[in-house]
Amino acid sequence: MSRPVLVAPAGPLGRAPEWIREKKIGLATLHAVKSVARAHSLSTVCEEARCPNRGECFSRGTATFLLLGDVCTRPCGFCDIANGRPAPPDPTEPARLAAAAREMGLAYVVVTSVARDDLPDGGAAHFVSAIRALRRLDPAPGVEVLVPDFRGRFDSLRRVVEERPDVFNHNVETVPRLYSRVRRGARLDRSLGMLAAAKELSPDLTTKSGFMVGLGETLAEIVDLLQRLRDASVDVVTIGQYLRPSRENLPVEEYVPPAVFNEYRLAGEAMGFRHVFSGPFVRSSYRAEEALLAAHAAR
Repeated sequence: MSRPVLVAPAGPLGRAPEWIREKKIGLATLHAVKSVARAHSLSTVCEEARCPNRGECFSRGTATFLLLGDVCTRPCGFCDIANGRPAPPDPTEPARLAAAAREMGLAYVVVTSVARDDLPDGGAAHFVSAIRALRRLDPAPGVEVLVPDFRGRFDSLRRVVEERPDVFNHNVETVPRLYSRVRRGARLDRSLGMLAAAKELSPDLTTKSGFMVGLGETLAEIVDLLQRLRDASVDVVTIGQYLRPSRENLPVEEYVPPAVFNEYRLAGEAMGFRHVFSGPFVRSSYRAEEALLAAHAAR
């Protein structure tokens, strides 16, 4: 970790470097997944966020579903999901999720949602119903939940953890200094407290978190954030390049080279994380089933 501390200048960076050019997508697989998701009136984060890895994940039997609607109660600077007043939860959605997972033959399902600060439990009951619906499949897929912070409600956290998902994931997204600009409405201490509490409630549970780089953070801030995550007993961490989804979102401050992502990986491994995914195209659910296997093997 000998790279000097850098903060890239604000403003347009021009053409993206070669290493960040969009991956080729397998259109046949992509259309097949989209067709099934639409037939069951479901949204995938893979499509909503135009994830560059969606073709690869679909071909590996993994998909990430966005539950509780496509309108979020928080206006985060990095996210292109609409902000406003969401519709009430649809009680049929968990069953439709399970039907789609069965039809797609998914071996691993990641379940996430928009922030639902309008709901008393933040949407925890819906996560519980989704986990139970997926567990009833035969064979049952692996289940990872990527939850919002539930406004720090311990009871909501407990209800989800007690369902024993294979992975409990909650992203911290960025370094503390940038929270007011990047992750409005959230607090790092609350997120870290949730991750630590999940591990305390279920010590054998694999916990996971992730964050973006390229928003103006320094190397020292990244190392500090990694250490805070490790102190919260997080097992798996993902680090990826922020890519601006629209002109309404925050600009990219720096395109981080692959060699530097490798330094982040080595730093995280030295801290004791069971697995570190670090690279320009890494996203929270990237090769999620592989991260779970690696975490179990490291025990």
